[in-house]
Amino acid sequence: MVLIFLSFGATPGTFSFFARKKRGMAENPLGATFLFIKVNKMQKGTDFVGVAIVYFCYDADGRFLMAKRSANCRDEHGKWDIGGGGLEFGESVEETLKKEIKEEYCTDVLASEFLGYRDVHREHDGKKTHWVALDFKVLVDPATVANGEPHKFDELKWFNRNSIPADSELHSNLPRYFKLYSDKLWPADK
Repeated sequence: MVLIFLSFGATPGTFSFFARKKRGMAENPLGATFLFIKVNKMQKGTDFVGVAIVYFCYDADGRFLMAKRSANCRDEHGKWDIGGGGLEFGESVEETLKKEIKEEYCTDVLASEFLGYRDVHREHDGKKTHWVALDFKVLVDPATVANGEPHKFDELKWFNRNSIPADSELHSNLPRYFKLYSDKLWPADK
C-alpha cells in the first residue's frame, strides 16, 4: 500500500507531492492543508488482465508432471495442477517459462512448444478474475525434477494419459485444458 498526500501551500496555486504514512487531512502551523490518499497495490488478474505462462512438463517416455496444491496456495487446495506463473513486467515469455520451471521443479527446459492461449475467467475471494494463459508443452529430464516449492506443493507426481485423476481431483481449468490440447499433448492417440 502506498499513501500519498498533496500539500497545498499558503501561496495560492502552489502545492507539493509527498509520500507519508498518515491518513485523512491535517493542517500544519504555517496554514498549508494536506490531503492524504490511500492507494492500494493493483493485483494482476483482478484489477487488470494478468498474463500467465502455463506449462505441461513431460518426459521422453510420454509421462507428464503434476503438483498437488497445498493449503498455502491461493486456491484449489489439494487439487492436481500442471505448472504456471505470472509474467512479470520486463521479463520475456521465454525467460518466465524457464524461471518458473526452475523454481517449481528444479529442472531446465530441454525443448518447448507453444500450444496456444486461453482466456481464463474465474472468481477468487468473491472477485472476478481474468487471465490470458499462454500454454506450453515442455520437455524436461525426470531425473532432475524435484519439488522446489514445498510450501506450495504437497507432492509432485508423474502421470500418463490413462492415469489422470478424476476431474474432481484436478484444478478446475485442467479438464478444459486437456480437452483443448489433447491432440498436441498425446499425438499418438489421433
